[in-house]
Amino acid sequence: MAEVIGVRFKNTGKVYYFDPEQEKVQKGEMVIVETARGVECGETAMENREVSDEAIVQPLRKVIRKATKEDLKRVAENRKKEKTAFSACEKKIVEHGLEMKLVDVEYTFDNGKILFYFTADGRVDFRELVKDLAGMFRTRIELRQIGVRDEAKMLGGIGICGRPFCCGSFLGGFQPVSIKMAKEQGLSLNPVKISGTCGRLMCCLKYEQEAYQDLLRTTPKVNALVSTPDGKGVVIDQNLLTRKLTVRLDKDPDAAPKVYKVGDVKVLRDGKIKVEKKEIEQLKSLEES
Repeated sequence: MAEVIGVRFKNTGKVYYFDPEQEKVQKGEMVIVETARGVECGETAMENREVSDEAIVQPLRKVIRKATKEDLKRVAENRKKEKTAFSACEKKIVEHGLEMKLVDVEYTFDNGKILFYFTADGRVDFRELVKDLAGMFRTRIELRQIGVRDEAKMLGGIGICGRPFCCGSFLGGFQPVSIKMAKEQGLSLNPVKISGTCGRLMCCLKYEQEAYQDLLRTTPKVNALVSTPDGKGVVIDQNLLTRKLTVRLDKDPDAAPKVYKVGDVKVLRDGKIKVEKKEIEQLKSLEES
């Protein structure tokens, strides 16, 4: 076991463990730590606690100190510098005629490196751009290509639900989302309705997937042959949340289907959830693992 604190460098970024050197650090306090990319200032997201050695990525780096007023002043100055660097980089991108979109700029705490985040449809030869930026800012320059989901996380915004983006407000990282999830949850496969502003399948499809999987395991599928109190029939619709089935009875197929509770029927032959090939092709571009 080792005593650690959790530090986050972005509002919704990943939490990293650091050795507090036996100093008590409160949640929300800013600390100066050494990272793989240099000295950084981060916010304490997790107070002192002991975790197992297996949960720690070695080597466990130490906290240099709690942030002072001078440190916080430097962080504020870096935020101002980032705006200037952003404008300068955009002008250079236009001058070089590069097919790339600048998304964000980030100074390391010690000004030892400036990171420029961008999106592009393919690979971009930005060697000349790096030379120009290095000559302009007299420090190490790193250009990092990111995906559309990362862009949405950095820029933020309001989703179709009317709330701030999940990725920009509380999600620490992205999880795989698939078309199968939308199908199993009975959602419309209209791309407009199940894709986010980033153009990929909405992250929230993942939230209730485990619950739907549990319900699917215990609920007769569409096209299943079942025995009901009124005789045998075929399931033509299911409502997972209300646990009710719509069944067309064999003895009177032309009559209106009847609704039964899942507990009132017995499966005689299981059915299958079918996904049309054309639906998969239509939505394939939205899926990102």
